[in-house]
Amino acid sequence: MTIPALLLFFVFHTFPALQGVFYSFTNWNGFAKTYEFVGFKNYYYLFQDDNVGNAYWFTFKFAIVVTIVINVLSLLIAMGLNASIKARNFFRGVYFLPNILSVLIVGYIFNYLFSNVFTVWGENLGWDWLSTNLLGSQTMAWIGVVFVAVWQGIALNTILYLSGLQTIPTQLYEASGLDGANKWQEFWKITFPLIAPFFTINMVLAMKNALMVFDLIVALTNGGPGRATQSISHLIYTGGFEGGEFAYQSANSVIYFIVIAVISIVQIRYLQRRETDM
Repeated sequence: MTIPALLLFFVFHTFPALQGVFYSFTNWNGFAKTYEFVGFKNYYYLFQDDNVGNAYWFTFKFAIVVTIVINVLSLLIAMGLNASIKARNFFRGVYFLPNILSVLIVGYIFNYLFSNVFTVWGENLGWDWLSTNLLGSQTMAWIGVVFVAVWQGIALNTILYLSGLQTIPTQLYEASGLDGANKWQEFWKITFPLIAPFFTINMVLAMKNALMVFDLIVALTNGGPGRATQSISHLIYTGGFEGGEFAYQSANSVIYFIVIAVISIVQIRYLQRRETDM
């Protein structure tokens, strides 16, 4: 019964991936009928390409900031939604809403807001920093991308943290209250250790999604201004399918896959080790 699913997965996922690895050792431009093997030349030139270096720098900077901010804010929101507040279920639905929206739709909406709404607010309020389109600044555009990524990424992480918080027995908090523990001590001694597995999952997912950012870049900035917000995925797509660098960007994809795999494995092993230490 699993053979049809395995065949589909191999045809549409594994085989194209293996083809990409194969073409990374050639000079194929994606359109020609012939190509030549060039060995590791594509990989060699990658490490000397300033555009590749800039894309990796932006992607890593973006991923680190987004991962930290998303997990901090989503944990705080989850703790608030787990408390005994009025309309708790309503707020849970509201905070999860961004997760069901398309990334492209969210990106185009915020593109319009940054260009036509926030600038008007800034002019009316007399705030110079808000009067100009943030996405049009080479030095500040990445902050706008981070803002939108965090706004949408918080939703899923909040739900995961909330599900972890609901597994903690209330008797533990009652006992700690009798022992005189304050809220800060309860968090570090009870809450955080018991939701450590959820923290591991959220950190890995947030980092992986941020490293693979593509749709949001296309909708918000298309890699601009210049190449200020060009992620690795965006560079691979534009260079491979629009710039005639299919084999070259295939090599970039292989390196990119290895980088994401290594980062994810290191994250999982380190965070799981911390779980046992707690």
